[in-house]
Amino acid sequence: MAESLTGGLLAAALADAPGAGTVFRGGVVAYATGLKRELLGVDEELLRAEGPVDPQVAAAMADGVRRICDTTYGLATTGAAGPEPQGDAEPGVVYVALATPTLTLVDRPSPVSGDRHAVQQRAVRSALELFRRTLRPSADGGGDGAAADE
Repeated sequence: MAESLTGGLLAAALADAPGAGTVFRGGVVAYATGLKRELLGVDEELLRAEGPVDPQVAAAMADGVRRICDTTYGLATTGAAGPEPQGDAEPGVVYVALATPTLTLVDRPSPVSGDRHAVQQRAVRSALELFRRTLRPSADGGGDGAAADE
């Protein structure tokens, strides 16, 4: 996974599950905008034009970490945890993304009011929920129904 505002909390949540070592290969905490470009391959022009809190940036982060870690799935979080805005994004704005070899999904959970911890925890829950929905599609046909193998 590629994390920005969650600063490793998403990786910790996944690594905490029994048997995580069989499916979790690792991730990148790219808190600084430059690291999103340097480590994850997020387009510099995109970062310059839209800033780090953007759905396309989240998608690029997810795809970049999927390629770096050589996995089937890549998860990413980016947003403004606060208390100050991040570029044009107000505190509480979050994007989570999931990339597969054939599909990239981005969610923008409802903005969260509260402190940094509340925003970060909401981002982690939202990323895990996006992953869960993709692995176990609901009756409405969402997700690709594939099982995790990395």
